Amino acid sequence: MRDYQPSLSSFDDFPVHQVADTVRHVGTSDRNFYDRYYFNLHGSSDELFMVMGMGQYPNLATQDCFACVRRGESQHIVRASKVLGDRMDLRVGPFRIEVIEPLKRVRFICDPSDAGADPDGELNIACDLSWEGAMPAYEEPRQFVRRHGRVMFDTMRFAQTGCWSGTLDVAGEHFDITPDRWWGTRDRSWGVRPHGEKEPEGIHVGARSLSGMWNYDPMQFDDHSILYMLNEEEDGSRVLEEAARIWKDPARAPEWLGRPEYEHELKPGTRMVLHSKIHFPEAPEGPLSIDVEPLLPAYIAIGTGYGIEDDWRHGMFQGPLVVQGRELKMADIEPFGHFTIVDQVARFTQSNGTVGYGLHEHGFFGPFPKYGMHDAHDGAS
Repeated sequence: MRDYQPSLSSFDDFPVHQVADTVRHVGTSDRNFYDRYYFNLHGSSDELFMVMGMGQYPNLATQDCFACVRRGESQHIVRASKVLGDRMDLRVGPFRIEVIEPLKRVRFICDPSDAGADPDGELNIACDLSWEGAMPAYEEPRQFVRRHGRVMFDTMRFAQTGCWSGTLDVAGEHFDITPDRWWGTRDRSWGVRPHGEKEPEGIHVGARSLSGMWNYDPMQFDDHSILYMLNEEEDGSRVLEEAARIWKDPARAPEWLGRPEYEHELKPGTRMVLHSKIHFPEAPEGPLSIDVEPLLPAYIAIGTGYGIEDDWRHGMFQGPLVVQGRELKMADIEPFGHFTIVDQVARFTQSNGTVGYGLHEHGFFGPFPKYGMHDAHDGAS
């Protein structure tokens, strides 16, 4: 008698299959395949910055989610992980995502009263937030990195700016979220990138899956958004770049702004960006420059699973269901948080005076001599 191990899920009743298998099984056996949501929320100010994410890792059989809120001198975190089951089940402990209208409207919920497990630590974030896109979802360029024969990155992603409405409670404070000023960005990404428990490194000892400088700035203005993205290696070569204006009116096609250039001011001795200027000298209506004023950072690699901690990484098996709450003091994490990915809400001012808000994400990995960083432990000179 054959061993019957069902893998059918709700999604299998829809015509979405890409390979000759159930949706539970993806078209590669690479352990690092993933499928993820990312969101952020801010008040177009420095008062609060929230980052959220949920990911599935089919070949690691895990699904996890987090919410991180920077408020004052603390970074509050709720995170949860479970064994992956039905891939249409977008619930992990207190978290739930609902796709109300694909590519336009999504709902993100964190309900500590419905955690489903005895939490470790206080769950001091609760929210019921509805997202509405301010621009058509935009397909970003594919990111591909191969090192010593192994594919380290092979990812697709779409990005979108938008507005939030609903409620948010953080450590005893209540916020009514209204779309007039509570803006944000989101993306959906999937493919292959490092996840889960650390692997034996072999020939990859000392190598990084992503190296050099990473910039990612989706910025929202009244009638359009601008997407700037750049991965530049230490020798000045570019692995990935994008510069596009996406209009709120879907009848208007996106405009490519040409090769982007940048100027960053870093805090001496650190890898923290204090101020930036982004230039688009080949923009269709003439050269365009944007002044970037960071307002409030969140060190998202700390506590959320992006990789700095050995005991909680995206895709890492934690058990059938684990829910945790953490409060991290900025004084404790600022000394090393700048060596990882940093997300900042920022004010963007175009050379014509137009003002918008969005995400200013940066990271410097390994050497980057342009700013005086000659090894992985250097800060800017």
